[in-house]
Amino acid sequence: MNFLAHIYLSGENDLIKIGNFMADGIRGKQFEHFPEDVQKGILLHRFIDTYTDSHDIFRQSTKRLHDKYHHYAGVIVDILYDHYLAKNWTKYSDEKLESFINRFYRSLHENYEILTEKTQDLMPYMIQRNWLLSYQTVDGIHNILTQMDRRSKNTSKMQFASEELKEFYAEFEEEFTLFFEDMQQQAKQKLLTL
Repeated sequence: MNFLAHIYLSGENDLIKIGNFMADGIRGKQFEHFPEDVQKGILLHRFIDTYTDSHDIFRQSTKRLHDKYHHYAGVIVDILYDHYLAKNWTKYSDEKLESFINRFYRSLHENYEILTEKTQDLMPYMIQRNWLLSYQTVDGIHNILTQMDRRSKNTSKMQFASEELKEFYAEFEEEFTLFFEDMQQQAKQKLLTL
């Protein structure tokens, strides 16, 4: 799962959303230095990642990409799955996607002092280019994959994965739909235990 799904699966609490959003850069017990709800978001993020990586349907999606993209296949599928969430947003939420995203961006600004330095650095680019909304289109996904490829000094070749997205569009969408139905239930259950 990538940014949009992590935020969506956090429920309505802004601090849990923020923790879930910025968790990738927080190692080990560093999470204990954050407010309690942010900690919950970080722990939820870790649960989602572990559950996702071991899920048969997610693995089925990554297998399609593994020969060409190797260990980047999982990162690519995370991003592709965010595309299907954004594209089919009305199936998962009564709130407009633009409104959901703008509310999240606002909460980042309002809670700026508790964000990690990495998140503070990322925020202006993310908001200016409206990454989360750009997930709705194949072109938007291609741009995100290209940016990620640049960060790997073009060794990942992720920029080319939009070709597989087009070629196996229906298959990835079906896998996402089945997987996400399960993931929503698992995330809700996990939130109750945090």
